[in-house]
Amino acid sequence: MTTKAHTQYILNTGDHVVGVTTVLSILAKPALIKWANNLGLKGIDSTKYKDKMADIGTITHLLIMAEFTRKQPDLADFANADIAQAQLCLAKFKVWESEHKCEPVIVETPLTSDIYGYGGTPDFIGKVNGELELIDFKTSKAVYTDNFLQLAAYRQLAKERGLEINQARIIRVGKEEGQGFEDRLVTKFDDEFKVFLNCLSIYNLLKQMKRSL
Repeated sequence: MTTKAHTQYILNTGDHVVGVTTVLSILAKPALIKWANNLGLKGIDSTKYKDKMADIGTITHLLIMAEFTRKQPDLADFANADIAQAQLCLAKFKVWESEHKCEPVIVETPLTSDIYGYGGTPDFIGKVNGELELIDFKTSKAVYTDNFLQLAAYRQLAKERGLEINQARIIRVGKEEGQGFEDRLVTKFDDEFKVFLNCLSIYNLLKQMKRSL
């Protein structure tokens, strides 16, 4: 299993295009700044802490994807303590999974938009209790605005493959004690997709400007 950050997105024309998560990285994240400041006040190295939480999040994501692909993820490079913590996160997801009938159609497959010129890797597209849905799995302590923009961008990728999606979900699995579990159903996409397209335009303009400097 590969990570989305290293995926290359190539159109039918052979042109390389940017991924959804890279596009959305241009957005300010004030919550992250506050979080890092709070850790600093407690004497915690935010960089090391972030790396550890990122590992737990990556392992959790791999374990959840394995539930759908039935492929054993390679966890050899991760610490046993982080794997154990991720297993606790997986247990939260498995409770949800036991209450929903999931029939995957596309699982973590790179897709591109020839219309708008971007790519992305949705976690899950398939039927949930008989309804076609798009699901994005998050290992964070909250659901953020850019998560909805990401879903709208992924929905367009599915649409260009003949998959008409009217509802989606953000399944949030907290990595730490007290961060809980959240199942957020999403049915509004139009404004969110417009915002994403504006972010895409800004990203491409900034890239063009840098080339001319």
